[in-house]
Amino acid sequence: MMQLRSRAITALLVTGTAGLALAGCASGAGEEPAEEGGVSLVEPGTFTVCSDIPYEPFEFIDDNGDTVGFDIDIANEIAADLDAELEVIVDSFESIQSGLSFDKCDAAISSISITEERKGNMDFSEPYMDDDLTLIASADSGITDLESAVGKQVGVQSGTTGEAYAQENGISPIGFENAGLQLEALKAGTVDAVLGNVSVLAYGVKDEEGFERVADFETGEKLGIAVEKGDTALLEVVNGTLQRLTESGELDELKATWFGEGS
Repeated sequence: MMQLRSRAITALLVTGTAGLALAGCASGAGEEPAEEGGVSLVEPGTFTVCSDIPYEPFEFIDDNGDTVGFDIDIANEIAADLDAELEVIVDSFESIQSGLSFDKCDAAISSISITEERKGNMDFSEPYMDDDLTLIASADSGITDLESAVGKQVGVQSGTTGEAYAQENGISPIGFENAGLQLEALKAGTVDAVLGNVSVLAYGVKDEEGFERVADFETGEKLGIAVEKGDTALLEVVNGTLQRLTESGELDELKATWFGEGS
């Protein structure tokens, strides 16, 4: 097993005026941003990442109160290549995908599917993972495929490709703020099924009984790391880190650690 660089991580909850205050501290003090190898960072010496937490196993808070996960391991590696500390700010996925996070973060790393619409708000790294959609239903729901899910209570994460796919296929989904709440609703029986990315939903019910993965959908989704549009210097570092992890085999080791062998 590879030894990842160990970095201290702080997860901050940013909402409403708190996010604006942090943005003001970064850009309103009249100081030039720090340069880390030609990269301008929001906070000198710190690689600040916005992430929608919890979204296991990509990013979540463990029993020790630490921010961990597949995406966080990658973020640590980017921070190391920048010779910077990593700080993780908890932000909503709606804010992340709209590009509003870049007033307080250097990058958004949160299992973000690369889409043409999102490319209008941010620039993406090379893909670091394929991630299609799946439909998981309770065993007694009567749901056996997408067609039989029409008219049922189907939970999705708001603002995601899973929500869009459900709507495109005649389902009126119930939106949840994050995948944790989406899965809790399935386990509590308040929804009949959930639709979303295989990596997260399959992981969330892998040790649970009474649920069936009834259908997978090859949507060709690829995940990428987002930076502010035009931030070519940071994007070059991010892509360099991903290339290093890929060529060394470390990225595959991380996938096996978080998603199981054969991921």
